[in-house]
Amino acid sequence: MLKTIVVGLFMVFIALTYQAIIPPPPKKSYSTNLFIASRIKLRDGRHLVYKEYGVPKEIAKYKAIFIHSFGGSKYEAGAITSGVLLEELGVYLVSFDRPGYGGSDPHPKRTMKSIALDIEELADQLDLGSKFHLIGYSMGGLLTWACLKYIPQRLEKVAMLAPAINYWWPGFPSNLTKEAFTQQRPWDQWALNVAHYAPWLVYWWNTQTWFPRLSIIDGESNWSQKDLEIISKFDMEQLQMAYVVQQGEYESLHRDIIIWLQNWTFDPIDLKNPFPNKEGYVHLWQGDEDCLVPVTLQRYIMKKLPWIKYHELQHSGHIFPYDDDLKHVIWKNFFNGEKNN
Repeated sequence: MLKTIVVGLFMVFIALTYQAIIPPPPKKSYSTNLFIASRIKLRDGRHLVYKEYGVPKEIAKYKAIFIHSFGGSKYEAGAITSGVLLEELGVYLVSFDRPGYGGSDPHPKRTMKSIALDIEELADQLDLGSKFHLIGYSMGGLLTWACLKYIPQRLEKVAMLAPAINYWWPGFPSNLTKEAFTQQRPWDQWALNVAHYAPWLVYWWNTQTWFPRLSIIDGESNWSQKDLEIISKFDMEQLQMAYVVQQGEYESLHRDIIIWLQNWTFDPIDLKNPFPNKEGYVHLWQGDEDCLVPVTLQRYIMKKLPWIKYHELQHSGHIFPYDDDLKHVIWKNFFNGEKNN
């Protein structure tokens, strides 16, 4: 009798544990709405929802794709630029919800390579031509590495705005990553370690209530003073978080964390210049007071990859693309500025 009870309790424990760590299936997204015209159907049957900004494609001087940040969406591009600026520069800009975000279908098996191929297919279906410009912010900036690796022949100019960094890229010296990693909040260090070493626990870790989850999920990052000044000037609701996570936090935010901190199939630090004949150019902007992306690690990458034009912004944090003055300087420099030598 006692043995039966013990076995029964053990089975209950296993069932509850399984229920706690297994994420729920994605919720129904807006992409099923037949009235959504601005979407494409990918070759594997998934849909990507997108939004267009700037001048009409037919008269554009530049055609560009924007990759949104962690917790962002296709609407983010409108917040970090302006219609007037895009018209002045002659830019047609398309921004899309990444898989699992907003109205775009989830892709449970997505990888860095699959994301790059999604972007290439978006460019093809929208007739952006043989080459296009690419801009990525934060986590979106991280994903531009995949495009440089897998579709460099399609890229004309690439802009990385405060691109996120994977602490486990093998090209980093261990003492440098240790120093940068320990600057993060203690509970964020725990959450990042879980995402890297036990990604199957990411859902549980970020939904349990025993200890803090990863700060960036709640928008409570370790912002710099300059970041806080910028945040105070705009309504955070414009990021439309309800729209962003409509399919569930796991399909959007949690999967992003796993992609970010997994063992990649390539190390960006080892990338060779994909544009040896100057058929393409790469720029990277980084705030020197960024508390999310350690500037020390970004500087190390830039020393190893001198073919990237590096712009370090003094007294700037992570959300400098929202700064009204800086956004004009950055976008004009990127589209109209001098190309790398």
